[in-house]
Amino acid sequence: MRMVVTGAAGFLGSHLCDALLARGHQVLGIDNVITGSTANIAHLFGNPQFQFFQHDVTNYIFLEGAVDAVLHFASPASPVDYLQYPIQTLKVGSLGTHKALGLAKAKKARFLLASTSEVYGDPLVHPQTEDYWGNVNPVGYRGVYDEAKRFAEAMTMAYHRFHGLDTRIVRIFNTYGPRMRMNDGRALPNFFRQALLGQDITIFGEGRQTRSFCYVDDLIEGVCRLLDSDEHLPVNIGNPAEITILQLAQEIIELTGSASRIRSLPFPDNYRDDPKTRRPDITKARRVLGWEPRVDRREGLRRTLEYFRARLASEKP
Repeated sequence: MRMVVTGAAGFLGSHLCDALLARGHQVLGIDNVITGSTANIAHLFGNPQFQFFQHDVTNYIFLEGAVDAVLHFASPASPVDYLQYPIQTLKVGSLGTHKALGLAKAKKARFLLASTSEVYGDPLVHPQTEDYWGNVNPVGYRGVYDEAKRFAEAMTMAYHRFHGLDTRIVRIFNTYGPRMRMNDGRALPNFFRQALLGQDITIFGEGRQTRSFCYVDDLIEGVCRLLDSDEHLPVNIGNPAEITILQLAQEIIELTGSASRIRSLPFPDNYRDDPKTRRPDITKARRVLGWEPRVDRREGLRRTLEYFRARLASEKP
C-alpha cells in the first residue's frame, strides 16, 4: 500500500515510517521540521520505497498518484514546543487536520489521527477510559495543545459521519524511546540528560504526579493494528503501569549509576494545568486490537539510555 505520514521527521512519525516500510508499504513522509529533524529519517533517504517532502500541512497538500492511507502525526508534542509555537500548534491541529482529511477524501484513503491523552486534561476519572470527556482548561497554557487535539478528533468524526470517510483515532499516552530530543522539556529525557551530565535532577513539587510510560515499539505496533482494524471511535494506546515522577527520577539515577541528587522546584505558571494523574484503561485496545504493551519499563529505559549516551558522546567536541 502507499501510505502518507505527516510529522514523519518527528519522534513517533519516524518510527511509524520504519514500521510501515518494514511491512512492505511505500511511505510518503511530510514534515515542516520545526520540531522534527531529518536526522530521524536520514537512514531512509536511500530507500526507493520512501519519499520525503518538506511541507507545512496547514497549507494545501498535493500528491500525485494513489494513496491508500493518511496517518496524521504532525504536531508539536511537548510543553516546550507548544509553548514556543502556540499558534502553529493550534493551526496544525485544525487547518493541518482539515488538509490531511481533505487529502484522504480526495484519494479515497483511510485516515488515522494521532490524538493524545491530553484530551482528558487533568482527569477526574482514573484510569482514563475512551468514554470520559475530560477536564480541560481551554484558556490555560496547555489549552493550545489540548484543544487542538480535541478539535482534530471532532473534525475527524465529522468527516467520517458526513463524508463517509474511513477514519481511525488513536489516543496516545506518554511514549518514550530512541529519537526523543534530550531538550524537549518532558520529564524522561530531562532526567536522562541531567543524570548523564551529573547535574541535579529537577522535579516540580514533591514529584507525586503520576505518568504511564509506553515504549515506542509497543506504541507503533498498537497504531498499526488500529489502522488495520474497523474501529472508528477513539482507542487508548499506552502502558497502564503507573509510576510517580519521583519514582521515575530514582529509577533513572539507579539505571545510569549517576551521583545526581533530586532537587524539588516550585511549579511554574505554565504547569498549573499539568495533569496530576495519567494512566490509560486499555481494555478496548485488548478487546478490539488484541494489543497490549510487551516491553517492560526497565528494558525500555535501558534501550533509551543507550541512545542518549550515544547522542551525548556524539555531541562532545
